[in-house]
Amino acid sequence: MLVVAFSTFCGAAYGAAGSWVTELPSVLVAMSDRASTSQPIVPPATAQVGDAVIGRIHWRFEAPVGVPMNAWLCHPEQCVPLTTMRGMTSALAGKQIDGPMHFNFSLAPGQRPARVQKLQVIVNYQ
Repeated sequence: MLVVAFSTFCGAAYGAAGSWVTELPSVLVAMSDRASTSQPIVPPATAQVGDAVIGRIHWRFEAPVGVPMNAWLCHPEQCVPLTTMRGMTSALAGKQIDGPMHFNFSLAPGQRPARVQKLQVIVNYQ
């Protein structure tokens, strides 16, 4: 797993804010009735997020062409359906950043197993 942390300080009036990025290993998705889960998405130790909350999350993954795939980005409190292989969401804004997130994937009924690759998230926090 490659983890790189970026962080900036916005001054005492605004508190600390920043972002971090991580890439995850591929996920073999084999079923339509049960989701396959990625490794946990957690801030790197170098990010020093403290009590920060999520602002925006950018995601990216690659699924095989022509394989219908259901995808979600999940926080312990909520899962967000992902309708494209890359995008941005603020649906998890305000949630604690230290809860491990993860991707969930499932196949459309009747599909053969497929591997989802190049999973990446960029988490902006405040």
